[in-house]
Amino acid sequence: MGIHVKLDDVLKRSNMTSKELCEKVGITEANMSLLRTGSVKGVRFQTLNRICYYLDCDVKDILEFDGELGEEL
Repeated sequence: MGIHVKLDDVLKRSNMTSKELCEKVGITEANMSLLRTGSVKGVRFQTLNRICYYLDCDVKDILEFDGELGEEL
């Protein structure tokens, strides 16, 4: 698979809703949903930075590499 998104786990630990995080980060709920399900092909560093800031976490808490190559581009 490649990269796994663990954003739901971090949201639960932080006791913050996805909607609250969207408002703080400045992205739409639709884009947050795509990110949470791993349906995006990329994410801006600025967005990732803001997510980590508001969830008080590290990038490795949100994204996990499983050692596989993943899908071809």
